[in-house]
Amino acid sequence: MKKIRVVVVDDSALVRSLLAEIINRQRDMECVGVANDPLVAREIIRELNPDVITLDVEMPRMDGLDFLGRLMRLRPMPVLMISTLTERGAEVTMKALELGAIDFVAKPRIGLADGIKELADQIVEKIRVAASAQVKRAVPQPAAARMATSPEGAGAAATTPPPKLLGRVSTEKLICIGSSTGGTEAVKEILMRMPADAPGILVTQHMPPGFTTSFAARLNGLCQITVKEAVDRERILPGHAYIAPGGRHLRIDRSGANYVAVVEDGEPVNRHKPSVDVLFHSCAQVVGPNAFGIMLTGMGNDGAKAMREMKDAGSYNYVQNEATCVVFGMPREAIAHGAADEVLPLLEIAPALLSRLRSGGGDRYRV
Repeated sequence: MKKIRVVVVDDSALVRSLLAEIINRQRDMECVGVANDPLVAREIIRELNPDVITLDVEMPRMDGLDFLGRLMRLRPMPVLMISTLTERGAEVTMKALELGAIDFVAKPRIGLADGIKELADQIVEKIRVAASAQVKRAVPQPAAARMATSPEGAGAAATTPPPKLLGRVSTEKLICIGSSTGGTEAVKEILMRMPADAPGILVTQHMPPGFTTSFAARLNGLCQITVKEAVDRERILPGHAYIAPGGRHLRIDRSGANYVAVVEDGEPVNRHKPSVDVLFHSCAQVVGPNAFGIMLTGMGNDGAKAMREMKDAGSYNYVQNEATCVVFGMPREAIAHGAADEVLPLLEIAPALLSRLRSGGGDRYRV
């Protein structure tokens, strides 16, 4: 069996040692090198050509984001970020995913050694996913676009015209989106194409507590619609997207004539919390034919079964195609369950959905 070859880049000797030990315990992977800063890492990567890199963000001599940006332009490869569970760490992690990192692991600020050991299963699983992911060379952005997508430029004028209004959007329509690995950028591509009067949107993106607040804030600065973390029992409004808080499930309920968001604790579903299955199942039960489902890139099968329930209840569903997915796990399972009405490249999903809304309000049986 060919082993996954991993290089660990971290300025902490303790973290380097712990990660190398965790990796080398696995039968299907090995740590072939470690580096305490990006400049050393550059030479090791050039020499060893690893399959995956684990990369810390805050390091001496060169910031981890600067290194990641250069790496993805010049020598793109799967990168798993090792992030700090802080507000600043969450903001930087969102930028790292935008630059092309496959995924991230949030390391604790205290009890580092025990915390890393507790994360061992998650770390090796994400390394395996990263090793099989589709990595694309990063394309340098124009200065204006960089400003608009940076934390400092959030809310800056968009570099493209705003999406055309629907004109007669129904408050009865809802859009539900599920995504995992690679999904932060995929969700961004969908939401940025939504006009200000789009139907209410609910998003379950697999993400731990502490990171969805930054994720929502970043999207809110880029989109015509309002993007926020979902709050329990708030009314779901047109022109708004609601992100499932990390570590909480999000589902839909009714309160009189209105749809409301329900944010709740509970056991993981399909090993995830939030779970796409929870959101999609509630959508099938509560929204039925007034719903649109979108399944984006991600590992595993979360949401596939419930997306079929949505279709059986009358929703119209879009699934991202393999060529544009970072990981084609969740979309593949949705297709296998017969849940997809259309399988499209990422950039064609929002236009197709909006065209359907404009032509007939989303009725799947309309000719």
